[in-house]
Amino acid sequence: MISYLRRVFVESWLGRVTAVLVFLAFVGWGVGDVIGHMDEGHDVAARVGKQTITAGSLASALQAELPAAARQAGMSDPSQLSPIMRRQMALQILQRLTGRAEVLEAARNMGLIIPDSAVRDEIFSLPNFKGANGQFDRATFNAILQQRHLTEEHVIQLVRDDLTVRAVLLPMAEGASVPDIMVRRFITFGARTHVVDFTRIPFAAQPTLAAPDDKALRRYYANHPWLFRVPELRHAQIVVLSPQTVADTLTLDENRIKQIYEEQGSRFNTPETRDVQLITLPTQEQAQSVSSIWRTSGDWAAAQKAAGNAASVDMPGTSAAAIPSEILRKAIFSAPAGDVSTPIKTEAGWAVFRVSNIKPGQVTPYDTARGQILDEYRKAATPSAISERLRPLQDAIAAKGLDAIPDTLGAVAISGTLNAQGLTAEGTPAPIPASGAVRDAIIHQIFSQKEGAPPFLSEGPDNSWFAVVVDTVKPSAPLSFEAARPQVLAAWQAESRRHAADLAATALYTAAKDKGALGSTNAAGAQTTRGAAFALATPNKNIPAELMTALPTMKPGQAFMAEDDNAFFVAVVTRVFVPNPPAPEQAISKLRAGLSQAVGEDIAASYINALSRNTPPRISQAGVNTALAEAGFGGSTP
Repeated sequence: MISYLRRVFVESWLGRVTAVLVFLAFVGWGVGDVIGHMDEGHDVAARVGKQTITAGSLASALQAELPAAARQAGMSDPSQLSPIMRRQMALQILQRLTGRAEVLEAARNMGLIIPDSAVRDEIFSLPNFKGANGQFDRATFNAILQQRHLTEEHVIQLVRDDLTVRAVLLPMAEGASVPDIMVRRFITFGARTHVVDFTRIPFAAQPTLAAPDDKALRRYYANHPWLFRVPELRHAQIVVLSPQTVADTLTLDENRIKQIYEEQGSRFNTPETRDVQLITLPTQEQAQSVSSIWRTSGDWAAAQKAAGNAASVDMPGTSAAAIPSEILRKAIFSAPAGDVSTPIKTEAGWAVFRVSNIKPGQVTPYDTARGQILDEYRKAATPSAISERLRPLQDAIAAKGLDAIPDTLGAVAISGTLNAQGLTAEGTPAPIPASGAVRDAIIHQIFSQKEGAPPFLSEGPDNSWFAVVVDTVKPSAPLSFEAARPQVLAAWQAESRRHAADLAATALYTAAKDKGALGSTNAAGAQTTRGAAFALATPNKNIPAELMTALPTMKPGQAFMAEDDNAFFVAVVTRVFVPNPPAPEQAISKLRAGLSQAVGEDIAASYINALSRNTPPRISQAGVNTALAEAGFGGSTP
């Protein structure tokens, strides 16, 4: 499978295959086809004419794609999907593979043959198969195939099939175009511009009322019980495998680091460079004349003009090694910056120069470069290290849970108590060995997983993996009024400030609605912005998102009121127009290209759909079950 080859080798090279995208739009066979074809063997998932999709190929695709599909369905791990859902997703993935097989079968019927030279050139162009000299390297090729358990014949066939799909689909996709009227309508729609005035009235800026009596506070406490509770606390065990946890476990032989340091000497030991302006002349008299004019004016253009047809060159960032003349090299690299030289006799005539800037050489000591080299190695090696350590980590979790994670995997284990905001009972951030989106995903898993449920390895953002066990759950409980009194008072006062902002904003909105224009307000902290313009093609990030829910459809003179967590907004549309011209020519060309690509993909998708009606795929239920079992997701349905 080409999708497998892309994941195995390099993400970018198959980006050139735009036609692969059309498979996402392919709509073909359904459940009836699966039930109707039961005569295939267990090792075949589907057939299209003489094209075969093996159960192993489908299993590889399932292992790669089911985790992402599960997350799209709101599940953190494919194991949480029901057998019926897993099977349905398997059929959707198989549908894409049969779409590709339809194209290969059509190419076979047309007699389309990809020459061996094209396959060889494509393989030779793949970045991951190239050596240090930037050329295809047989040793690297063999090592990667051995590491990924692939044969050379398999890779050649994958590439040949990919080139075949391109040869069939790309001409029809790239030959598509859209009419000018469609482009103009899209451009006009995107360029339609609204101009608005809006005012922001923040809650916090409104006057704070004095504390009310306990009766009022108790009433507020009783009416807002959800605000005054001790949050739910959960004690969890956590294991994290991520680039950050794995990197420190990766080492590089000291001799290899020294070798890299020596091989990349020009990188770590940069020579002095100089920005040089140089004029070469045939006689000393001419050189002296140019030197005098140049010294007097200080202007490079004036010196070039005085030199006439003589050779003049501007050489920024020049190293000593780049100057072939030893006489000139010594003169330039001993001259101070800013001075015009006297005429110098060289092997090629007479020269006059000026050094305009000097950048000193820099020597990076080995001890400093060592850390940089090691960091770069770890960054490059971490993805493959994580892939290699996933299976042992899964096996360790399956065998003994989170209590016996091997130290050699680079996975970090920790346990503790936290709330849904990631804070400890004391209100400090829980020391989870992750940050950003990975930390958020772990916290979400802790508070969605049942107490005592067995751990499973989940994929998180940024090539991270984690597993959790929720040991105990301390449910949320209400705070007594006495314990919550400071919070009640603060919430009552915050609500009072919000109410004051609401009254001011409502008065401003009512007046704007009657007048068709935004007036002024005496509300504390009010900020007014006038003449803010936006269009679909040119959004304005200064306009609050809450206003943008309505503004694009409003007419001049219409008013709108909205709020976010901190303020109320009142806006009035003052003008709606389409610029002339509506967009730069570059934007129009870009839109035309995008629409043409979309039409081309639709044409290719329709072609694949027609092929499927002419040569319906034969689906093997036994083969699909085998693929599900090989992928570790079970192969039977209830």
